[in-house]
Amino acid sequence: MIDLYYWTTPNGHKITIFLEETGLPFNVKPINIGKGDQFDAAFLRISPNNRIPAIVDHAPVDGGEPIALFESGAILLYLADKTGRFIAPSLRGRNDCLQWLFWQMGGLGPMAGQNHHFARYAPEKIPYAIDRYVNETGRLYAVMDRRLADREYLAVEYSIADMASYPWVQPERHGQDIGEFPHLARWKAAIAARPAVQRAYALALTINTIPSVSDEQSRKVLFGQSKDTVR
Repeated sequence: MIDLYYWTTPNGHKITIFLEETGLPFNVKPINIGKGDQFDAAFLRISPNNRIPAIVDHAPVDGGEPIALFESGAILLYLADKTGRFIAPSLRGRNDCLQWLFWQMGGLGPMAGQNHHFARYAPEKIPYAIDRYVNETGRLYAVMDRRLADREYLAVEYSIADMASYPWVQPERHGQDIGEFPHLARWKAAIAARPAVQRAYALALTINTIPSVSDEQSRKVLFGQSKDTVR
């Protein structure tokens, strides 16, 4: 059994997609990031970066003590190795998948996140910042579109690289016209049609339907952190 510390964000959806795809049994432990649940001492012992998602696997394959993990990419890789699914077993196939997983973690996620912040949440609309991140998100969409021009998925086959990237492709929030990226649009529609993906997003609606940034208090919780928050 896996305990999933989760909230209804793109990074949270990555893990529920994987768990729904594989049928691994899991318990959802909601962490309401707009109310500050991520600063609870018990959660920080599992996720010292005070971010979701995180997991505790009570049945690791080595038969030892439960394993706790934070960081969505690390969790996806761990679960793929645990199940032997959604990552190619060959040297070349595995690394093809990993490079696109890390691309999402280091590029698409952070840049789209800054796009969200400056376009939707920042108290002051700064044209330079908005243009910077809208343009960079568009560049990353174009990278994916080019990659998908001659293949169905980002790697050799449907994999954790696709699961990581899919929740972050939100053209309506990113100031992008999906019609400019036909291969990406085809990929997005195909993944959205997967029953496991639909179950993952349906699960999210049973946990939360309110945006994480919904009032001044949640804005302060999410965007008011500093070194003093950690200390």
